[in-house]
Amino acid sequence: MINGSLFRDAVISAANNVANHRQAIDELNVFPVPDGDTGTNMSATMASAGRELALMSDDSTVTQVASKTSSAMLRGARGNSGVILSLIFRGIAKGVKGMDTIETRDLIVALSYGVESAYKAVMKPTEGTILTVVRLAARAGAQYASEHKEADLAEVWEQVCIGADEALQTTPELLPVLKKAGVIDAGGKGLLYAFEGMLSVFKDGKIILDETAEPSKADKASSKKGKYQYMVSFKIQKNAGADSTGLIALMESSGKDVAVHEKKTKLSAFSLTNDPGKIISEGTKLGSMIEINVVNIWEEPEKAQNIVKMESEETESKSSEGFVPAEPVNEVGFVAVAAGEGLAEMFKEIGVDIVVSGGQTMNPSTEDILNAVEATPAKTVFVLPNNKNIIMAAEQAEPLASRKVIVLPTKTVPQGISAMLNFDPDAQIEDNHLAMTKAIDSVGTAQVTFAARDSQMDGLQIKEGQILGMANGAIKAVEDDVITAAFKVTKLLCTKRTEMITIFYGEGTNEEEAEKLSSMISEKFSSVDVSVINGGQPVYHFIISVE
Repeated sequence: MINGSLFRDAVISAANNVANHRQAIDELNVFPVPDGDTGTNMSATMASAGRELALMSDDSTVTQVASKTSSAMLRGARGNSGVILSLIFRGIAKGVKGMDTIETRDLIVALSYGVESAYKAVMKPTEGTILTVVRLAARAGAQYASEHKEADLAEVWEQVCIGADEALQTTPELLPVLKKAGVIDAGGKGLLYAFEGMLSVFKDGKIILDETAEPSKADKASSKKGKYQYMVSFKIQKNAGADSTGLIALMESSGKDVAVHEKKTKLSAFSLTNDPGKIISEGTKLGSMIEINVVNIWEEPEKAQNIVKMESEETESKSSEGFVPAEPVNEVGFVAVAAGEGLAEMFKEIGVDIVVSGGQTMNPSTEDILNAVEATPAKTVFVLPNNKNIIMAAEQAEPLASRKVIVLPTKTVPQGISAMLNFDPDAQIEDNHLAMTKAIDSVGTAQVTFAARDSQMDGLQIKEGQILGMANGAIKAVEDDVITAAFKVTKLLCTKRTEMITIFYGEGTNEEEAEKLSSMISEKFSSVDVSVINGGQPVYHFIISVE
């Protein structure tokens, strides 16, 4: 029999196990572009449930635990992998609804609901992904339970894990891109870690601990050392126009327990990391440091605990900050996701009510988008995710919102801008929906960034740190020079019908380089109108709109 406390502990263990292997999952990502990596997104999604479950009592029912898990993961879902993971647990919650305790068979049936929920949410399910892994894992568990009527929970769930692992090994055969890179699917691997975390509780009664968390008093007493050696916190007097997105992205990718609080002119940041110098250096780009604390938590645990306490108190005092719910007084409103002050200002200038800070390396959660929707004073809110890895998270906000939400499938910032410019305030909502959706396909997007890892894509040998030029999401140029890569991919997108090109320059480049690129494009395409705008975006040196 599975009671609420056992199921609660299993999910907490799953969340911790995914957190412990976050970096290993991230490293399985094939695409070399810096993005919201799978392990980071899955870990953040599961952590949202783990935090809430830790507060539930031992007398909670399975239904209560499953419902809390589903709700927390749905709101905390980040990226496509995180959304699919949340949908699997939403299906499980549906399968055990109304039950105080469950038997092994009930859990396996509930897992089949999770499979169904995940597949239904994906418009074009792709095999060789987390979908394949969860489907074959559920099948393995069901088959074993059917053939071994007396098998206990641990035995059956072990077969679920074996089935997931076996399915994982087949993913390179189902997805050629994985086979070329010589890796298995990252999302499927993350799911296996979650299932193995649950198995630890079902089999041995042991919750896998979060090894990435800061040292506890128990760690201090037993002289154990956590994964991260340093605790860094600092405060900055921000320069005018400073954008913290790049700093947050760096902190998220290189540490744990990231907390950043901002006001108009000041920023405070906190993180556990192994490279405090790199984070501080990135912070100095935003303005003047007015306070810095770096503590070796292996050597000074008491000092570290004091800083954690201070940070917790500061976080609690600022918890009310953020988007404020608004009455839906207008007929239509808009929410867009973008990183960079220049891009945010542009969206606001063309009619967007609220811009959610985020993008490639910082995928906002469903709750982030939901809060922005609720703060938009409109009866119908159009959401522009502007990133392919944010669309699913935005879609999950639809049933949670108190007003109508329409998610436009914008995969890039230029697509979002094009959609907004095609909104007609005098037209019906349905007509605007159609017109804005059509406008998405009328613009091409060139993006220039750097390779986050060594890779091989479509015959291109890519080394970490090289400059990548992408045309509509596909890597088309690998160069050592930013302007050369930008010019090459922009040329690929231009046709005889091209009328306008907009260059948004961001991190790693400047106005002078943007103007040089503009001159090169104008010389090549004399009839095209070229403009330059300071987008201020992190990660991408250039984002170029071709219309």
